Amino acid sequence: MRALRRVCAVLAAGSALAVMAACGSQPTENASGEAQPAGKKVVAATTWEAAYAKAAGAENVQIIVPSSVHHAADYDPKPSDLAAVADADIVLYAPFEGFVGKLRDAGGSKAQLVEMQLDNSPENVRAQVSNLAGMLGTHDKAELWLHDFDKTVQDVSGRMRAAWPNGKPPRVVAQAYVTYIAQLAGADVVGTYGPQPVTPAQLADLSAKQPDLVLDNAHMSTGPVLPGSPAKQVSLINYPEENLDLLDVYRTDAQRIVEALRP
Repeated sequence: MRALRRVCAVLAAGSALAVMAACGSQPTENASGEAQPAGKKVVAATTWEAAYAKAAGAENVQIIVPSSVHHAADYDPKPSDLAAVADADIVLYAPFEGFVGKLRDAGGSKAQLVEMQLDNSPENVRAQVSNLAGMLGTHDKAELWLHDFDKTVQDVSGRMRAAWPNGKPPRVVAQAYVTYIAQLAGADVVGTYGPQPVTPAQLADLSAKQPDLVLDNAHMSTGPVLPGSPAKQVSLINYPEENLDLLDVYRTDAQRIVEALRP
């Protein structure tokens, strides 16, 4: 209900913008006077979905929720968001970002609404990027990106495994949404937690497993996961900032794990 009330308020405040957007589907110019890139206009709820769209070959991508907002479900839509969705060809969102569909319906947009599975495991990344490329008609661009992606996955996996102390895989407790990077590192995943906060019972159970590392999700962090444990806590990212480079997410997280494994 809260999300619906927010959207209704945006509709009331931004009806004029929505009308202008609906009538303005022709290419526009940016602040420098240059024409915007050709191709289907994609509106993404966050930089996470936008990164997948860019990987698939999209060139005209607009983001609703700023990267500084780590919990998109709490975002308050603005009239400009309504206008952006009204003018979109494709709108990308995750299941927990239901306000996006309400924005589309409120503005009378005919955009294709695409629910994304936001999981950075290599298998899911390949599937999502290929699916979006089919919608955008950008298979060639997506194939080039996927080639670089496979090389990056192989590279970061090798670097993390080479950093094992004494050649032995580290024991790891990982937040649910960053488990994939622990698996790429060849770590022994002895436990997972989240997305809900760790309960006292979980705390006792996970601490008893004596992990070497705790992999935390910076975008859903609740602070120290295993207070009092000698395990090093590593803050990992789930999605990129404004550069929308999903490969940077892999490289950044791999480097943080490598550094944490150093004596």
